Amino acid sequence: MAEAAKAAGTPRKKASVAGPRPGKPVTREVAEREALEKALAVIVKSLEDDKAEDVIVLDLAGRASFADRMVIATAIVDRQMAAIAQHIEQKLAEDAGIKRVRIEGANGSDWVLIDVGDIVIHLFKPEARALYGLERMWGEDLDDGSEESITTL
Repeated sequence: MAEAAKAAGTPRKKASVAGPRPGKPVTREVAEREALEKALAVIVKSLEDDKAEDVIVLDLAGRASFADRMVIATAIVDRQMAAIAQHIEQKLAEDAGIKRVRIEGANGSDWVLIDVGDIVIHLFKPEARALYGLERMWGEDLDDGSEESITTL
């Protein structure tokens, strides 16, 4: 904690430098269930309409501090990945009223990340999806092996 006191900047930056407090778990409030489910339905429908493959929804509520749901899907080519990302952004604004969507990697990479706040969407090319294995990292094996945390669509 002494390092944090010496660090220049705002109290928030100082806390960041100090790191997490021992014994205090990272928590975040779970998103309003109805709004979350509506946004998730819009996302899954958009993925299906754009012919994304192997769409999986993971429930991260209570297990991750960055989101309540993670959606993982596969696209074959760059153009399809960019179109899927653009369509998700448009449909979330139109159908769910969500206008703050961040998209990373949509300009020709093997992995596109779409951050909707309480939902994080990963679009992969098949090789990248196999390499990173997010389903194995965040799926049911992470906890007690229950089938509830992963949904294949």
